Amino acid sequence: MVDLNKIIQAKRTINDFVYKTPFALAPKLSKLYGAEVYLKSENLQRTGAYKIRGAYNKIAHLNDEERAHGVIAASAGNHAQGVAMSAQKFGVHAVIVMPEATPLLKVSGTKALGAEIILKGDNFDEAYAFALEYAKEHNLTFVHPFNDEFVQAGQGTIALEMIEEVADLEYIVVPVGGGGLATGVCSCAKQINPDIKIIAVAAKGAPAMHDSFVAKKPLNSKSVRTIADGIAVRDTSEITLSTIIECVDEFVQVDDEEIASAILYLLEQQKIIVEGAGAAGVAALMNAKFAFPAGAKIGIILSGGNIDVQMLNIIIEKGLIKSHRKMTINVTLVDKPGALTGLTEILRRANANIVKIDYDRFSTNIEYGDAQITITLETKGKAHQEDIAWALKNAGYDFREIL
Repeated sequence: MVDLNKIIQAKRTINDFVYKTPFALAPKLSKLYGAEVYLKSENLQRTGAYKIRGAYNKIAHLNDEERAHGVIAASAGNHAQGVAMSAQKFGVHAVIVMPEATPLLKVSGTKALGAEIILKGDNFDEAYAFALEYAKEHNLTFVHPFNDEFVQAGQGTIALEMIEEVADLEYIVVPVGGGGLATGVCSCAKQINPDIKIIAVAAKGAPAMHDSFVAKKPLNSKSVRTIADGIAVRDTSEITLSTIIECVDEFVQVDDEEIASAILYLLEQQKIIVEGAGAAGVAALMNAKFAFPAGAKIGIILSGGNIDVQMLNIIIEKGLIKSHRKMTINVTLVDKPGALTGLTEILRRANANIVKIDYDRFSTNIEYGDAQITITLETKGKAHQEDIAWALKNAGYDFREIL
């Protein structure tokens, strides 16, 4: 457990640079789940994630000689930018090792913060191993994303801010990957108020820490696969696990469908953009992964908002389909003038808005003289889609819905 005094000192250290992010009541979530639900918006933090808290606290505590030599980290995500920005603030040279397949946007974004970028390895583990060796060879200080007490203390300042805002907070819901955030948060909360319940949330596709918590010993995963890349950690840290076992009251898992639904809910209903890891806590609440009494005061940490735009688009499109607000149909028509007009007139009368249409007369799956029409429609729910299907059938159209 990280000593509370070290977390308080970390708060003083980072106070003039790191944002004190909003911790506000979410009225719609509160009403929906019969509790007072507060969201800690670390997606609005510098670099778009909480990681800068720990990175800044770590670099602030380096001595003059260590700062002169520089720092190094292995990351392709939020930790990379947290280290780069913090190092830039102190005038310290930062080297960030990223896997060779890291998207250009992340590489250029971290480089823009003044860091030297080294692309090495096919995955994070290879980049991490290289960074450790490079640190020894060049006498650089390695800034670990979670196995460092200064980093953990920096992350723990989130809990300090939450309890300052809501003194009688009863639950804190925190996403867990490597465990640095959870270690800092639960250390802080339990020393201030031992009765606060800490709910840890992991992605099912990255189960190492959850399984280790259940087994009460370190267990590693063979592989990880989840849209919550911020908590997609394969191996368990013995250092953070010990604190998590000591302080976490309940450890739950959410799958990618639940995470995606939470991302979409926060975007639509709360007007908040979060990444997969940032939505994990809300996903746990929305899917009743933990029990709480009516009216309980629940604080959920939205750990970051750095979601890939393409991934966000996929989540939105799939969400619209699942909520019956978009549908795609295949219709076979006789390929003659006016045939398409008749079809679109049926759809117009059914108040279906066409957003995309494809006309194919060359498919080997249709008869000569026919055409296959693929139409994507905006709809107003399941009942509306059923009305559209009935109208098409009633008019004699041969069609099928594409899911």
